[in-house]
Amino acid sequence: MPDRRRGLACDEDGLPIFDRLRYRRDDRRVFLYAFDLIELDGDDLRREPIERRKTVLAKLLRHAKAGLLLNEHIDKPGDVVFRHACKPGLEGIVSKRLGSPYRSGRSPHWVKSKNPDAPDVKRETDEDWG
Repeated sequence: MPDRRRGLACDEDGLPIFDRLRYRRDDRRVFLYAFDLIELDGDDLRREPIERRKTVLAKLLRHAKAGLLLNEHIDKPGDVVFRHACKPGLEGIVSKRLGSPYRSGRSPHWVKSKNPDAPDVKRETDEDWG
């Protein structure tokens, strides 16, 4: 089963629009991105390296129905990927160390880098400070 899934609603340019997801506006543009796999057919994959889990997940999703997508791995330095993600205003990136097993919660093998200028990040900050 895919462990981590992220719903995403996009505008005409393919950029995420949180309110479309939050208020279920224009469901035709809502996608679910799978980016890790922790179990398959009763087999626990959490100890497997991220590369193996992503390979198995990619095979599973090859013939998935519309709306279910694989979050592709980008083999570039993290700072390059982060800057590229920030340009159109995306929320940020998650970097995972090659060879890392799955761990629930925070992990020293995974780093989440948020774009402070992204609308979703600003919204989270506003909601946190209420």
